[in-house]
Amino acid sequence: MKNFLKIIAPGLLIAATGVGAGDLAGGAFAGSKLGMLVVWAVILGAFFKYVLTEGLARYQLATEKTFLEGLFLNFGRPAEIIFFIYLIIWSYAVGSAMISACGVAGHAVFPIFDSPDDGKIFWGIIHSLIGFLFVWIGTYTSFEKIMNVMVGLMFITVILTAIFIKPDLGEFARGLVPNVPSYINPDGNEQGVVWTLALIGGVGGTLTILSYGYWIKEKGRNGKDFLKICRIDLAAAYIVTALFGIAMVVIASQIELDNQSSARLIIVLTEKLDSILGKTISSIFLIGAWAAVFSSLLGVWQSVPYMFTDFWNMVSKNDQVEVNTKSKPYQYYLIALAFLPMISLSFNFVIIQKIYAFLGSFVIPLIALGLVLLNSKNFISAPQLKNKFSTQIVLLLIIVVFIGIALQ
Repeated sequence: MKNFLKIIAPGLLIAATGVGAGDLAGGAFAGSKLGMLVVWAVILGAFFKYVLTEGLARYQLATEKTFLEGLFLNFGRPAEIIFFIYLIIWSYAVGSAMISACGVAGHAVFPIFDSPDDGKIFWGIIHSLIGFLFVWIGTYTSFEKIMNVMVGLMFITVILTAIFIKPDLGEFARGLVPNVPSYINPDGNEQGVVWTLALIGGVGGTLTILSYGYWIKEKGRNGKDFLKICRIDLAAAYIVTALFGIAMVVIASQIELDNQSSARLIIVLTEKLDSILGKTISSIFLIGAWAAVFSSLLGVWQSVPYMFTDFWNMVSKNDQVEVNTKSKPYQYYLIALAFLPMISLSFNFVIIQKIYAFLGSFVIPLIALGLVLLNSKNFISAPQLKNKFSTQIVLLLIIVVFIGIALQ
């Protein structure tokens, strides 16, 4: 068992980083509005992210270059400029979303302030500082260990809550069959498709899936011989991700949420679970929800500076230097990521989450398009590492679906 956990460690990092406020909110609102009939959408979303991340790993194992290196080397300065602009905007948005979500969760666990806004600001800053210090002082090994603990916490507690809520197994089984339920919002508009698409898009992170390439480098996985291990690793990661998302849909299917609950989502869910299942179960859920958002912050703080360092090395023609957590570009970006978004703590939580979701929905089609091109015969010589025809079809489907999500 210990050896298996070592094998799947990078995948668990992807699960912990990708499962955060987006999965909580997406699963909760879709479950509340559409019930368990959209369980299939969670599974589809997790499958899409598996295909993307497996493609990223396959390219890196085939070429010994990260996905970003491949983009920059093959598509030149335009790719570098577009990525840099997007990374800066997205980093501020995701940093704001992570700090705000941790602030809300922290206030829910320790409500030491009368005002939820004051609690969000205080606990948001505390979580960001703890995450910053942990990444700055720690090593990849210590990061991996703490994230494994957080995955265990969020997974076990949320799954237990879903079991204790005793869902209708017949409805759950019907939810495994693709179907878009009808939902009429208070304004009289049909939004079943919108919420189903939002659920598919909210599963398992966006730009953070690129982090997997850096984490397998840290584990010394180089060359095509590691492809099988990476596939096992990622399968475990997205099974965990799917089960968490399904559990959130199941829990929220028993709870009525309105759109005004967004800023206090964790608190509202906990209060309503308290009235249904009692204080003990609602407290268990609260711990899992907190672990989900804080592990996501830790994962973003540790992984996103890798991407900036990769970019910096390429544009400064310093591409022979390995990306590492002690380099100056990494550390400078970590400082900016942990501190600058604190400015947004006074902003509306709902608006921050919407901007984050909007920006994230655009990057997935671009990653999929990049994989369609880079994992073709023009760039990869090993036949077993190129995209199969079926993979190309799935990637094209991902592009279409996520463009639809972005437009919605």
